[in-house]
Amino acid sequence: MTQRVQQQIEQLRAELRHHANLYYVLDQPEIPDAEYDRLYRQLQDLEAEHPEYIRSDSPTQRVGAKPLTSFSQVRHRVPMLSLDNVFSEDELAAFNKRLRDRLETEQELVFSAEPKLDGLAVSLVYEQGELVQAATRGDGNTGEDVTSNIRTIQSVPLRLLGEKIPDVLEVRGEVFMPKAAFNKLNAEASANDEKTFVNPRNAAAGSLRQLDPAVTAHRSLAMYCYALGYVDGDLPSHTHSEALATLRHLGLPVCNEIEIVTGVEGCMHFYHAILKKRDALPYDIDGVVYKVDDISLQEKLGFVSRAPRWAIAHKFPAQEEMTQLEGVDFQVGRTGALTPVARLKPVFVGGVTVSNATLHNMDEVRRKDIRVGDTVIVRRAGDVIPEVVAAVTSRRSGDEDMIHLPEHCPVCQSDIEQVEGEAVARCTGGLFCRAQQVEAIKHFASRKAMDIDGLGDKLVEQLVEAGMIKSVADIYTLEKEQIAKLERMGEKSAENLIAAIDRSRTVSLARFIYALGIREVGEATARNLADAYQGIEKLKAADEEDLQTVPDIGPVVAKHIVHFFRQPHNLEVIDQLLDKKIGAIQFEAVPVVKASSSALSGKTVVITGTLSGITRDEAKQSLLAAGAKVTGSVSAKTDYLLAGEKAGSKLSKAEKLGVTIIDEAALEKLLSA
Repeated sequence: MTQRVQQQIEQLRAELRHHANLYYVLDQPEIPDAEYDRLYRQLQDLEAEHPEYIRSDSPTQRVGAKPLTSFSQVRHRVPMLSLDNVFSEDELAAFNKRLRDRLETEQELVFSAEPKLDGLAVSLVYEQGELVQAATRGDGNTGEDVTSNIRTIQSVPLRLLGEKIPDVLEVRGEVFMPKAAFNKLNAEASANDEKTFVNPRNAAAGSLRQLDPAVTAHRSLAMYCYALGYVDGDLPSHTHSEALATLRHLGLPVCNEIEIVTGVEGCMHFYHAILKKRDALPYDIDGVVYKVDDISLQEKLGFVSRAPRWAIAHKFPAQEEMTQLEGVDFQVGRTGALTPVARLKPVFVGGVTVSNATLHNMDEVRRKDIRVGDTVIVRRAGDVIPEVVAAVTSRRSGDEDMIHLPEHCPVCQSDIEQVEGEAVARCTGGLFCRAQQVEAIKHFASRKAMDIDGLGDKLVEQLVEAGMIKSVADIYTLEKEQIAKLERMGEKSAENLIAAIDRSRTVSLARFIYALGIREVGEATARNLADAYQGIEKLKAADEEDLQTVPDIGPVVAKHIVHFFRQPHNLEVIDQLLDKKIGAIQFEAVPVVKASSSALSGKTVVITGTLSGITRDEAKQSLLAAGAKVTGSVSAKTDYLLAGEKAGSKLSKAEKLGVTIIDEAALEKLLSA
């Protein structure tokens, strides 16, 4: 009897999974809804009578979790990167040319083209075929655990179909709210005098982040999978389109609008076809995505820091609306730049209500002849900051007012200066301007700069507000007793912060230069400057001509650097930072290996796993100093894989490709060779 009931339950589950896949994923139902409901109730009754046979992957268990109090964090095994954008056929052609140049081929490339869904990126992890974890994209490395809510989405299988399933399969996709579900949700909200959602994307994001899965279940979310993440096991596929077909075969939902196209012409044909049917689609899209279909070519092309080289998003034309310009405010940025911001009569554009828009700078204001009181055209493209495109001069009454640059900083009342030839006007208050103080200190303390752990944005704002910090140099005069008295700080937190500040007193010259916040001097430029001048005094004395001999520094960046070191207040702060009276910052002695004499010169190295003797960042800096190129993905062109503990798929791939694998001891030998 017991075995027969168990078999009956498993048979019902298999039948329901089959029909759910046909209905929600393939859109090819075989049975009426009433018959599906009958099977579902039959399973419910059997599970109620025999609760010992209830499993988490049963079709009846989609909304079985208790409400959460908060979301836990999930570290992605493979980073979830974002995509770069193009907005025109010329930009797409330039992207295509970059790919062909890098691949050194004259042949037309084959792309997988798909709609760009306007939703929320998520990662699903299946172990032994069962859904065990779902997480949002977050910052690309760490997201929020939304497993309970993802389980409520009918199109997401709780157990994969088929037999040949990898031990671990991670898939990436987009959660969205279909237009019909969005309209129904807002209609219900209006009927109950509740706040309505602005657009389906906001509704999807809000629904997925509900602490009560039952609320998410009511919102009728959907999902399409668009890529593989981490895979442990055999999942043969030579192309992206084959991988998607495999996912569909396993019961995962994949968009039906995906096509294989060739070259720019094929991409543009797909783009115009989807744009034409955009309004008829049952979900919102804001563009299309092109991905090089051949996975081996993807591996050759690799990644930049935040996006794959082999994929691009082609955004649809910006959406525009007309409204009235009611006034102009001037915002002061971290570098003192003044940005005119339009105060608008609120207008719905690009899916959101816009009441502020950038005017960029005064040159643009004058060029467009925009005046307070004008009827203006506002554009919002995707997630780009809304901008005022033009004034509708035919609607002028004659009462409009010209926009003038203020003579004094709206934050600190210092003089405003506009250098000839530069479009941007700046506050001369430098590090004394509160608007610049806060942002300058945040940047100075950030992880890639001085890396002062614990000195986050909120604490910086508290310290500045309390008058305890007026410049970055004041960080090194802070005392534990002062910090402990601040809100949400105690003796232990204060002690930890002081320790972090003390650790930051010894730093590489490159990090210090980057921490100063010189305009357009990022990490790579700071490293080049440190290599070229080997000391802050020589850098301070360099002129524009001399600076332009440094790799990747042109006349514009050279001018910014010279301008920065000509400001007395900047020099004063640097002198304070190096003043031994407050525990001077000291620069690490990093031996510079000339590329011509280094065993690693010109070599491509990938780092994976956990290193024991040094951090991965320290290893990266040493490799760069030795003339090596450090990349994030293993390919046939990789010379060395530096593997630490718990090295994963990169190690397996390197072994298959015959890449030389080294440990920390071998790295040390190569660095000293």
